[in-house]
Amino acid sequence: MKILIASSIHKDAIQKLEQEHDVICAFNARDDELKAVIPDREVLIFRSGVQITADIMSRAPDLKLILRAGSGVDNIDVDYVEERGIRLIRIPGPGAKAVAELSFAFMLALSRNLLKADQLTRQGHFTKSQLTGYLLTGKTLGIIGVGNIGSRVAYLGNAWGMQVVGCVEFPTPARVEGLCQQGVHLTDYKHVLQSADFISIHVPLKASTRYLIDAQALSHVRSEAILVNLARGGVVDESALLAALQESRLRGAALDVHEAEGEGKVSPLAGLPNVILTPHIGAGTFDSQSEIGEIVLRTVSEYMAEETGGALEDAAASAI
Repeated sequence: MKILIASSIHKDAIQKLEQEHDVICAFNARDDELKAVIPDREVLIFRSGVQITADIMSRAPDLKLILRAGSGVDNIDVDYVEERGIRLIRIPGPGAKAVAELSFAFMLALSRNLLKADQLTRQGHFTKSQLTGYLLTGKTLGIIGVGNIGSRVAYLGNAWGMQVVGCVEFPTPARVEGLCQQGVHLTDYKHVLQSADFISIHVPLKASTRYLIDAQALSHVRSEAILVNLARGGVVDESALLAALQESRLRGAALDVHEAEGEGKVSPLAGLPNVILTPHIGAGTFDSQSEIGEIVLRTVSEYMAEETGGALEDAAASAI
């Protein structure tokens, strides 16, 4: 197979693909660079950080299989993929584990003042009496978007002894019952905002979720609450969040995704001491990326088998 890898995946997976296939690596390349290397490719593998447009894909008449080595599809023209009949397979499971754990790392760090405690201790200040924090146990965890990642966050929240509430875009009776069995009380969006001590956001970025967390939404949030965004930057209006934090209408926030991402970009929240900012590392664990790499290899092999009469399994399902 002729494969284009447009984002860095686990090195072992790349090496094995190179042993058996014609592989071109163009990590986070510009549009013109991708257009130059994609014309004869049959398989495209990508993550976040690169835009896969219809213009780019139209240069590859033989493109048959696209693997999203992760969850979100906001950086690929899905309409074009469907029109062309190209098979698009997501691999959300491994990354979901890493993202969910990072959500709790954020919540713990903010509720226990870990950044401030570390800084002061390094400076020789033993401020034990000034750094009393808060428990997660017994608190209400609100999850906006209880999908693949949100469900994992809910599972961990229950393990911590938290009360878990959440909302989804389409709350069917079956989904309400299923989430109830997982220890999630499914309710409406406004109630999640009003009741939660910790709010963790896990929705895809699309027209209906852009600036889902805006000034109006933040007006419903408790002043003691902590907001965590591990979804996409455009889901949160950072100007509104900045105002809420500056006016003490929110205890703290942590963002792994940002409205403006990339080298040289500085968040408007960078000057606040009660904010944690990380560079879109949610799924970036060795374990998750290794597992994703294994699924990529298996999926490519299964696709080749299907082309010769076999059957391609649902890699997304097998990854969960």
